[in-house]
Amino acid sequence: MAVLKFRVYYEEDDSVYRDVTTRHTQSFLDLNNIILKAFEFDSKHQSTFFRSNDHWQRGREITREKYNKNYRVEPLLMAPTMIGTEIRDPNQKFIFVYDFVKNWTFLVELINVTREEDFSKHYPVVVRVEGIGPSQYGTKGLVGDKLSEVEEKYDLVTNADGFVEEGETDDKELEETDEEGSTEGEVGEAEF
Repeated sequence: MAVLKFRVYYEEDDSVYRDVTTRHTQSFLDLNNIILKAFEFDSKHQSTFFRSNDHWQRGREITREKYNKNYRVEPLLMAPTMIGTEIRDPNQKFIFVYDFVKNWTFLVELINVTREEDFSKHYPVVVRVEGIGPSQYGTKGLVGDKLSEVEEKYDLVTNADGFVEEGETDDKELEETDEEGSTEGEVGEAEF
């Protein structure tokens, strides 16, 4: 059984990549899931692959489900399509697009084919991680020598009912916060 090793580059920065290995008999849905896992993305959004050439031009689509659009060529579906059936050359390339609103794009390149399967691994598997990947919902940064997630900052205010909502704070409220350490009506951590 052939084991395929793919290098998955984040399109915006080719120094950020993940190497993943799969069996040639696994589906594109398996490849989809391991790419999302490798970049720490959830699987809540739509995604698709495109077969590609050396110039990263989009070819035949391999999609999770058929969408309501007119296709020139009917797309393949990820779940029943084995990866090995779409390998046309030793350096086969695919383009992976996730979340059609944010349009996360990854360049997938076949970098190795071997017949030596490592039976201690459960394929597909991430075998190499290079660079700090993009954060799906916020920004990532380094704090000391550790990686941390930084949430996007919003101005929150307490409405008349005591609920915190997005809005603008006035300077007086900010001054009270600085002097007293907290604002009146501030919502604390919820206990569960």
